[in-house]
Amino acid sequence: MDMLGAIVPLLLMFAIFYFLLIRPQQKRQKKIQQMHSSLEKGDKIITIGGLHGTIDALDDERIIVVVDNGSKLTFDRQAVRDVTNKD
Repeated sequence: MDMLGAIVPLLLMFAIFYFLLIRPQQKRQKKIQQMHSSLEKGDKIITIGGLHGTIDALDDERIIVVVDNGSKLTFDRQAVRDVTNKD
């Protein structure tokens, strides 16, 4: 019976840890992956470095972003932090 008394608090701590830390992180990661897979030409984006631009072309791994002065820059899809023209 003493063994059961030691396991219950440990299981309770694991459950709290899962619902407060692990599960929300998995939801965030899934949302980010969804956003990366739905990128389209013409989307206005912000990269993880803070660069604002518009997607000019894209493939499975990379995107080409046009910035205000007309320069075209190539980034990995994972470098996109946010899409600003979609709600």
